[in-house]
Amino acid sequence: MNARTVVTGGKLLANLLLAAFSVFCVFPILWVLYSSLKNQAAFSRNIVSLPSSLHFENYSKAFWDGELYRYLGNSAFVAAVSVVLTIAIGFVTGYFLSRFSFRGRNALYAMFLFGMLVPTYGLLVPLFIEYRNLHLLDSRLSLVLPEVTFALPLVIFLIESFMKSIPTEMEEAAYMDGASLTSSLFRIVFPMCRPILSTCVIISFLNIWNEFPFALILINTQELKTVPVGLTNFVGQYTVDYPQLMAGINVSILPVIVVYLLLYKRIIQGMVAGAVKG
Repeated sequence: MNARTVVTGGKLLANLLLAAFSVFCVFPILWVLYSSLKNQAAFSRNIVSLPSSLHFENYSKAFWDGELYRYLGNSAFVAAVSVVLTIAIGFVTGYFLSRFSFRGRNALYAMFLFGMLVPTYGLLVPLFIEYRNLHLLDSRLSLVLPEVTFALPLVIFLIESFMKSIPTEMEEAAYMDGASLTSSLFRIVFPMCRPILSTCVIISFLNIWNEFPFALILINTQELKTVPVGLTNFVGQYTVDYPQLMAGINVSILPVIVVYLLLYKRIIQGMVAGAVKG
């Protein structure tokens, strides 16, 4: 009985610790959500208390007066173009690295893997100088090139690894039926890679959507700023309108949630792919 009591007490303590940890993880999200429905005076009186009245106008003010709609459009453009280019280049590169052996293949693959080890933000100053010399600063496409470049190593690594689990016999059968390399690549291999491609889309989109330093350095025009940089406009020199800032934060995370909900089933398939052999 004593041993059983000790085991039961240990399990209860572990569950209590896990529950407390869960509360600490979830509370900041809930706090940002309900604080966005306060007014500035109520927030200043008590930052933790629940709102006594709901102020949904914080969202309209953040969206229109704070020009959040403009920042969302800029971020959506950069993310869409960057993700499409990243997936297209990463898919083709990962396919050729996994299916073909050629001179320099290992060196090329090692170079892409080394790209994951490079401290991204250590390249801010060199990249800024290069952009300034080439007159590429402050353009709608200024962020696309670095976003694609820094997202490619991980995407190529994931796709190349996933390709190895796809049997080559299916492509060989397609070649026997007269299919070209391009037709086999996009009609047979591409549909089979949807789980890992969905995972790559989520990872790339999340990183690009939340990217701040490059957007801050390479973009100066107010009309071209992205969401992470645009949210800093809610912080004044002497005061901060926290309810509107939190309303802007809530709006800015909606696209990420939508993309995840659209692709999460494919992501789960990509995570478990190869775990069971049929």
